[in-house]
Amino acid sequence: MIMNTLIWLLPLPPLLAFFLIVLFTNRSNRLSHTLAIGAALLSWAGAMYVFWGAIHVPDLAQNPIASAINWFPTGNTWFRIGVQIDPLSTVALFFVAWTILMIFIYSVGYHNYGQPKGDHDQPGLPPHGATLAGKDGHEHHVPSIEPMYARFFAFSSLFAFAMYLLVVSDNLLTLYIGWEIMGLCSYLLIGFWYAKESARNAAVKAFLTTRVGDVFMLLGLAFLYSTTGTLNYHEIFGNPALLEKLATTGSGILGLSVAGAIGLLLFLGTVGKSAQFPLHVWLPDAMEGPTPVSAMIHAATMVSAGVYLAIRIFPLVSAGWIPGTPLNTTMTVMALIGAFTALFSATIAVGQNDIKRVLAYSTISQLGYMIAALGVGAYTAAAFHLVTHAFFKALLFLGSGSVIHGMEHGVLHTGKHVDAQDMFNMGGLRKKMPLTFWTFLIGGLALSGFPLVTAGFWSKDEILAGAFNGGHLVVFITLALAALLTAFYTMRQISLTFLGKPRTPAAEHAQETGWTMTLPLVVLAFFAVTAGWAGISSSFPGLGRLVPNWFEGFVGTMLAETETAAAALHSLVPLFTSLVVALGGLALGWWVYKDLPLGAADPLQNVFKGFYTLLKKKYYLDEAYDFLFVGPSHWIADVLTAEWVDRKMIDGFLHGVAKLALTLGTTLRNFFDLPVVNGTGDALGEGVRNFGTSLKVIQTGRVQQYLIIGVLILVTVGILFYFLLTLSLI
Repeated sequence: MIMNTLIWLLPLPPLLAFFLIVLFTNRSNRLSHTLAIGAALLSWAGAMYVFWGAIHVPDLAQNPIASAINWFPTGNTWFRIGVQIDPLSTVALFFVAWTILMIFIYSVGYHNYGQPKGDHDQPGLPPHGATLAGKDGHEHHVPSIEPMYARFFAFSSLFAFAMYLLVVSDNLLTLYIGWEIMGLCSYLLIGFWYAKESARNAAVKAFLTTRVGDVFMLLGLAFLYSTTGTLNYHEIFGNPALLEKLATTGSGILGLSVAGAIGLLLFLGTVGKSAQFPLHVWLPDAMEGPTPVSAMIHAATMVSAGVYLAIRIFPLVSAGWIPGTPLNTTMTVMALIGAFTALFSATIAVGQNDIKRVLAYSTISQLGYMIAALGVGAYTAAAFHLVTHAFFKALLFLGSGSVIHGMEHGVLHTGKHVDAQDMFNMGGLRKKMPLTFWTFLIGGLALSGFPLVTAGFWSKDEILAGAFNGGHLVVFITLALAALLTAFYTMRQISLTFLGKPRTPAAEHAQETGWTMTLPLVVLAFFAVTAGWAGISSSFPGLGRLVPNWFEGFVGTMLAETETAAAALHSLVPLFTSLVVALGGLALGWWVYKDLPLGAADPLQNVFKGFYTLLKKKYYLDEAYDFLFVGPSHWIADVLTAEWVDRKMIDGFLHGVAKLALTLGTTLRNFFDLPVVNGTGDALGEGVRNFGTSLKVIQTGRVQQYLIIGVLILVTVGILFYFLLTLSLI
């Protein structure tokens, strides 16, 4: 009973913090961040209690911790909503709680709490620093506090509420509600510095692009409910008879079964939310928001929600599919989109110089890994990589924010402006920012899949093994190439940022950030190493016999068949491939970018030339989308709708009606109103006036005359009456 109540309460502290900050404490920065972090800490503590209790529940997949209430009537029944903790939501709750808490703590330092207000700072723009007079009489330029400090923590708290709601929901409807709240929060936080045109455009781009996927997802939910009469996880995904019926019933859509059509519609929601090709274009531009926003969107919450949905609906997507047989249509689409996105985004990351944009494309690529894993049936591997990726990618984003913070200190110190996010303006930060360097190195090695000692190796190796052992060689080769490029651009990033000598005065004067920023880095670095120990394959040479594969034994029970038959064996080919691409990519990246001098062009530019430009321009996809969608949309809005439909058709029709009414009114006035109505009225008035004029001659004002006239009238009337009476008697 206590556990059920606690699960219901998990999302509430951040929601309460949001309302308290917005309504009452927004003028107090200290109180605002105290409320936000306190709420995140309460939810974290509750999540850890639930996690610990859940992992000790026997057969949790078949007997989840769940409770539900009636929400609204649906005829003779009720639509019920509730909470549910099963193995998948348990592990999701773990990484969500940790990453959100670390991001909140980190944000205090990132937004320069305790620093003075900026000389020229204004809401809607990043802080530009403050000028202080030192004891020696000289002026010193120091970082300034974020003007909208409390607003940031309010929006972040609402974001955290949405993710907790999504994770603990027992049905797809309340998951969708949390999903859409996150969409709103991403718009608000990406456009946090709304006075920058680039930030406004990025916010609108993210909102509209993800809405495309959300529309298809909503259609899938409607299709699923109309077919099954429920959106509850256990009633759908835990019902083999229902899944079999959905898999064998035709939908009439592209030859898909009902299960395949619904699964594909829901998966398109994941394509938008998790930035898979072709709806990936919003995520790199989301870098316009503050770095903690990037960490939440790209690691802990929003994009993870898309993969979480894909994993959650996997029993529906794979309904009717038998491991070892050809993939069904929906799984094939998932595998191809995921594998292509992984390689496609990895190539773009190679050509980026912005430290955060490299990580953005890396995120898209790693999410592609997870989607491809689900496409080939490697369910547990996808869930495992979701967890490990959340930790090391949050670490890398927060680490990049620490680097940018240190560089901005150098910019303020020297007074010479350089782009603090351009890696070619850095170099030598290993000695300037040692704690940031070592934690960033751990995160980078985990992303690269550095063998044995990083979490990324174990989860990525499981995905490669699932693709290879399942006989999906195209997916396997594509993911292997993506892994090679991942290791290469990661070492490129580390070398340009931390190794060699400083290439600008700002890098020369960069300094380590405060404990509120470095403590979360250390915590996340710990998980970037140790999280992988929970999923070491039991068939892995040597270690597999020493360390139990807890993750597979726990999360794998979500499926009737815990894993594909092919993935049950651990081939040496994917293992050898993992070692070669990880170590080879890291070595190649270090060799190409070690000791790059100041002002030197990217070595890849000299080698690949035109192709390097193609990578730097992101294959001109943004330009293509502008030409194909944005430009026509503007033309439809500005020319077709505003000019032709609104001004010419609608306004023209209304103006025509107005002219017709004016003409009709003029005609009625000239031929009816004036001659008939006015003529009759005027004639009547004129007659009354003439009659009055004729009578006024007898108005002398003499009473005697009035009496004589009165007597005469009476006599006349009397005589007339007499004669009439006499005649009547005769």
